[in-house]
Amino acid sequence: MPRLLLRGTDLGEVEAVLFDKDGTLSHSEPDLLSLAQARVLACLGQVAVTQRAPLQDLLERAYGLQTGAINPAGVTAVAARDHNLIATATALAQVGLGWPEALAISEAVFAASDQGDRRRSGEPGSTSNLTAGLRPLLEELHTAGVVCAVISNDDRSGIEHFLASHHLGDLFAGYWSAEHRPRKPDPAAVHGLCAELELAVDRCALIGDANSDLQMARAAGIPDQLCIGYMDGWSSPPPLGEPHPLIHHWSELTVQAAG
Repeated sequence: MPRLLLRGTDLGEVEAVLFDKDGTLSHSEPDLLSLAQARVLACLGQVAVTQRAPLQDLLERAYGLQTGAINPAGVTAVAARDHNLIATATALAQVGLGWPEALAISEAVFAASDQGDRRRSGEPGSTSNLTAGLRPLLEELHTAGVVCAVISNDDRSGIEHFLASHHLGDLFAGYWSAEHRPRKPDPAAVHGLCAELELAVDRCALIGDANSDLQMARAAGIPDQLCIGYMDGWSSPPPLGEPHPLIHHWSELTVQAAG
């Protein structure tokens, strides 16, 4: 069985690597930043002038908006679309809207803003870029016979569009999306994906950019040394807890073929 090495240190045998998508496979920060800003602007247009300043502050903090960047541990970076929608409705309710109205406005804002989300666009080439140095690693894993799969809180269409736009379909055996049940960060999401692909959980590695990814992986039964944090997907490093192995560039990870 192939072995995974991080900066030359043997992490163990693997039959598969499960990858998070946004902030790990994809450099999605610019697109998420534009999407969050569009949602804020659209929400402000739905409330009274006196409500706009407090609403903007609430939304920017909820979304993890920083100057020209996204908080990699914030709701925009980590959570599924419906959790972002609930966070938006909660902010609207905090400035005085009733919950039914807040929820209706949030749903309308998200439906309109999704039209400009490059991660979901059907136009060729309109998707987030790959993180630097990813493709050679994926090809190395594929050549060594290591199965690759996506485990993400993006929806099916977003994952499929990303893989198709970058011609990665032949390098990934499957995915687990926000529409699967249970979804991240439930450890049963790892079990579900592994069962679907007929993989042994304890022979898998999981690579993600959030503590919730790594905690999920450990709880699912992935060996500690194969619960790996990825640090290079955001303009500010994600606050990953120790003692997880950390990758700063994909070139640090190599595969030793079986035999």
